[in-house]
Amino acid sequence: MSVEIRPVETKAERKEFLEFPYRLYANEPIWVAPLRFERAQHIDPKHNPFFEHAEVQLFLAYRDGRVVGRISAHVDDNLNEFQDNIWGLFGFFECEDDGEAAAALIDAAAEWNRERGRDRIVGPMSFSTNDECGLLIEGYELTPIILTEWHFPYYRKLLEEACGLRKAMDTLMWDLHISGKADVHPAIWEMAGKVESEHGIICRPMRKKELQAEVGRFLEVYNEAWERNWGFVPLNEKEARAYADNLKFVLDENWAMIAEKADTGEVVGAALTLPDFNQAIKAAGNGRLFPFGWLKILRARKKIDRVRVFALGVKREYQHAGVAARLYEMHYESAESTPQGGGETGWILETNKAMNRGMEGMGGTVTRRYRFYERLLAEGAEPSLPDAEAFPWRADTSHRVANEATLAADDA
Repeated sequence: MSVEIRPVETKAERKEFLEFPYRLYANEPIWVAPLRFERAQHIDPKHNPFFEHAEVQLFLAYRDGRVVGRISAHVDDNLNEFQDNIWGLFGFFECEDDGEAAAALIDAAAEWNRERGRDRIVGPMSFSTNDECGLLIEGYELTPIILTEWHFPYYRKLLEEACGLRKAMDTLMWDLHISGKADVHPAIWEMAGKVESEHGIICRPMRKKELQAEVGRFLEVYNEAWERNWGFVPLNEKEARAYADNLKFVLDENWAMIAEKADTGEVVGAALTLPDFNQAIKAAGNGRLFPFGWLKILRARKKIDRVRVFALGVKREYQHAGVAARLYEMHYESAESTPQGGGETGWILETNKAMNRGMEGMGGTVTRRYRFYERLLAEGAEPSLPDAEAFPWRADTSHRVANEATLAADDA
């Protein structure tokens, strides 16, 4: 039977869209089933503020009446305005090992975006770079850490060969064991020790009882520190507060930090590191909280032994004051007092050589690589990164020198 693509319009079709990954990955032990209620809210305009500045269409692929794949097509006005582009996006891509179905899904997303005047489609982004995004192309042997996805290895072949998509950008995640402080270049700790005495900056844990105010402080740094990143779109206040509501059960004051001027209270830096709640969610098995999933999660939560550095940033005017070095140091201090002795960074653009060299200088190794793809839709459109294939970043030990490591830490 040929493949049929249908836009998701009914409640029953939305349920099929949500349920498809749970069936597809049912026998895959590495995959972590996300909480079903959270995924339902994420694609619900009534719960996700993303829809206030975006248009979204979900699609399902059927073969002989059976769902064999899914995808979203969406236009994010905030991204287009901030990046001054006319990108269209796709996300939530899941598919059986079926090249015809994959190509039909991508074609549907492309045509939907072309009709809206977009000059390309870029993805996967579900829904933006502030959410789970990119296709896993290295690190299949690892259980996905919080706020990351795991994909079948055949997905890469589907997108690159069956669908003809072009690489736009890779991102890297680094493994860091926060126990070998003596192995880190001493220049980083020297700078960390001068943050308060020479620059009047205090680095402290976030206060969970003041979560909403702390979210505002974090947002101030987040939107400035990452604004030059490829594909970045700022979070607005409503979106940030929605993220806070979703993460408040996960947030640990030991791993969330604010840097501020002692005299004025101005926020100059922030770090949000999250215990790997995926370890607890995996214990629930199928993403359901009831009847006993919540109890399994509560029990497993106590055994979480790794973290993900979701975001660590410093305002530009303070990026050479040692603030990032001090935030790194606080991570080592937290590792000494919690069950979590290591983890992974959030994703870093492969083109961010300073940050990647800094991670290498901290003793890290690349553990996962995610890829963004694009297809040009308009005549005369240029690739978002014309020489994308020239950026397969690899460690270069010649860069392990004190000044490079120090600058890289503060460029975070």
